[in-house]
Amino acid sequence: MSRPRVEIADAIARFAADFYKQYKPNGFQQKTLRALSMCRTAQLGGHKEQCDCCKKTRISYNSCRNRHCPKCQGSKQALWIDDLKKIILPAKHYHAVFTVPHELNAIAMTDSRWFYNLAFEKIWQTLQSFGYTHHGVESGAVCILHTWGQNLSFHPHVHCIVPAAGQTPKGKMKHIAHSGKFLFPITAVSKAFKGKMMESIKRRLVKNHLWEKYKILANDAWDKHWNVHCQPSMGKPERVIGYLGQYIHRVAISNHRLLSVDDNGVVFLHKDYAHGAKQKPIALSGVEFLRRFCQHILPMRFVKIRYYGIYSSRFRALQKKAENKITLKPLPETAQQRILRITGFDAYQCPFCKKGKMHVVEELPRARSPTSNATNLIIEKNVFE
Repeated sequence: MSRPRVEIADAIARFAADFYKQYKPNGFQQKTLRALSMCRTAQLGGHKEQCDCCKKTRISYNSCRNRHCPKCQGSKQALWIDDLKKIILPAKHYHAVFTVPHELNAIAMTDSRWFYNLAFEKIWQTLQSFGYTHHGVESGAVCILHTWGQNLSFHPHVHCIVPAAGQTPKGKMKHIAHSGKFLFPITAVSKAFKGKMMESIKRRLVKNHLWEKYKILANDAWDKHWNVHCQPSMGKPERVIGYLGQYIHRVAISNHRLLSVDDNGVVFLHKDYAHGAKQKPIALSGVEFLRRFCQHILPMRFVKIRYYGIYSSRFRALQKKAENKITLKPLPETAQQRILRITGFDAYQCPFCKKGKMHVVEELPRARSPTSNATNLIIEKNVFE
């Protein structure tokens, strides 16, 4: 994939000062924006490498490794998919998306950590209860939180992958839902999820003396139909893993969607779902762009990918203990070795002669610029952007 002409870092460098002055983001949001602005620059340091064959050199700068950075997610996605292959069940899977009405956005903003945790909790309670009442099994789910729409609007929703399998009360695994569009009646699932969410939200608002302030919004949300979207079975586990990979380690907007960053603001592409999901440009002021982007910076150490039921780590640990098999653990792989095995991309291969291997010959401290040399090539190791 070609390198984008402009990046989110360019918008941060140009508009961050005005954004801080106008909206006063919290310290963690400011720290995140700083990390993104320094990613793969001399400010984070790096190292000089030399090929053991053609002797040419290149400079590689360090990544920020922030989970909100669009340049640091590709390799994480590949490694996560590799890990998922080890636990995915040989059964059909269904994709469900739980979305809350936009009337609850203001309530969510009062304490995003509480609101996101509540959504995860009530989604699993709903799926778990329907698993028992309709099929008599403990089901499972892999749930991924997204908070954005295509235009960077605040749109919290959770993607869930649910297997058509479960564990009976006697401890046996069995397949369920051999036919049908979804495991459970989706209208009933929507109503159950709405009831569980609104009950907890009202209790929280009353406890914090905020009910009168948000009463109208809460009542409007209750009157609306809550949308739980579901898709038919995705079939084989390989398709499930490929499909899930699209949703893992995404950020609010990628650098490749940006068209321009200048004094007039930021222009980027978005899918207009009202007109057949056509790609259309949208222009925002620089400050508004950063305000919308910061809405999607998750709370510190918040877990946005969660495993439930038969996919939970606790269940898998109990299963492994019950098997009581003595196995030799494979030798640990480095991240680069795993990437080579998964994708075939060798991060150590010389980009010039394609024969030799690059070896580190010098560590570069932070904020040091590379020397000017015709044989030097500033290149990032991680090409999964």
